[in-house]
Amino acid sequence: MLKIYNTLVREKQTFTPITAGKVNLYVCGMTVYDFCHLGHARVMVAFDMVCRWLRASGYEVNYVRNITDIDDKIIKRALENKETIANLTQRFIDAMNEDSAKLGVMRPTVEPKATEFVGSMIEMISILIEKGFAYSSSNGDVFYAVNNFADYGKLSGKSLSDLRAGERVEVDLHKKDPMDFVLWKAAKPDEPSWDSPWGKGRPGWHIECSAMSSHFLGHHFDIHGGGQDLQFPHHENEIAQSEAAHSHDGKPCPMVNYWMHNGFVRVDDEKMSKSLGNFFTIRTVLEQYDPEVVRFFILRAHYRSPLNYSNQHLDDAKVALTRLYTALRGLDVNLSSVDWTQAPAINFKAAMDDDFNTPEAFAVLFDLATEVNRTKSLAAACLLKNLAGIVGLLQLDPNVFLQGQSESSNLSLDVEALIVQRNEAKRAKNFAEADIIRKKLADVGIILEDSPEGTSWRRL
Repeated sequence: MLKIYNTLVREKQTFTPITAGKVNLYVCGMTVYDFCHLGHARVMVAFDMVCRWLRASGYEVNYVRNITDIDDKIIKRALENKETIANLTQRFIDAMNEDSAKLGVMRPTVEPKATEFVGSMIEMISILIEKGFAYSSSNGDVFYAVNNFADYGKLSGKSLSDLRAGERVEVDLHKKDPMDFVLWKAAKPDEPSWDSPWGKGRPGWHIECSAMSSHFLGHHFDIHGGGQDLQFPHHENEIAQSEAAHSHDGKPCPMVNYWMHNGFVRVDDEKMSKSLGNFFTIRTVLEQYDPEVVRFFILRAHYRSPLNYSNQHLDDAKVALTRLYTALRGLDVNLSSVDWTQAPAINFKAAMDDDFNTPEAFAVLFDLATEVNRTKSLAAACLLKNLAGIVGLLQLDPNVFLQGQSESSNLSLDVEALIVQRNEAKRAKNFAEADIIRKKLADVGIILEDSPEGTSWRRL
């Protein structure tokens, strides 16, 4: 049985879909004013992995990932560039799609743009005002009244009193409470605007996901995902908006059964973000590393764990992935359905069903690679390729991948082949030969590091 860590209850729960055999999944997507960085890549790859596993488990998945194509940063960037908002956002949507495709990310079922659903947002805001959960101010802004939603803070575990004491909130004399958040912004010069019952303006950020998720997935759906940084306030505000708008007879309508949040990508113990200026764009990283290496790097850590970015960690990922490809080299491996009665497949499934535990699942792949290297078993090689394919790995011809890594590393020796020879020598208790191979690599500046997960290498 699949278990998912549900942020809402802070524990793993057995997954039970609302409709048998079907999963409705919504993930908060990108704000398109610049190239996507590795933090965005983690969101895309992590939930691509989730979607792939759900489908491999027999579910029909309706996957919605939105695109924010109107907000303050977009407007500012368009003005700086002296280009239209439409040109700016489409340029970076195209770049996002190009980058994600290289990373092996499948397109979601639907990718709605915020600007296409302003009418739905206006309708939801009107309902919130009518039900007493929102109010219009004298300056044309509309705010959500957090005091009127009893469950505010249930996702983040924050109480309103704690928030008022500890959170920085923007001072706005038009708010009734400092914690109230904007649903509709009155029009300003040089900004796009739409007609509304409260005058010309544009929607706030939080309302777009409530409107689009309910449009495509209904008032109550299975899984909502996104980065850890969105848990508060964005997802908290989504819950407040959606459950209040869809309430019946004073009782809130549950919005989502399972909330999933992937961990941060960190650089020098700080979150990678554009605001901190410590981000690396996907395309910059792909100039140095094969896209599948980057995908492997992202997935080898559990999706909820912090992911530490460095060239060393990416180099380690390249070495590890090369080990898997090396095992397949020279074997006529065909794609086929997985026999889930085999022990390695059973273990792989158990790991993935345990809150998508890719580190444990990948351990199964390395065990299979070891078996292939030892026995040259075609059956083990086929299972290795097919299990890895479920999470979007080992998609290339091994010779093509290995040649690419050899060319990019500028090594005169096939390091991975020597590592395989050394491991085979160690298994045969031929430690003298294993030491000779280690010294041979050390002489050209390659240091081997053994761990329970296998052997990796680095340059001096």
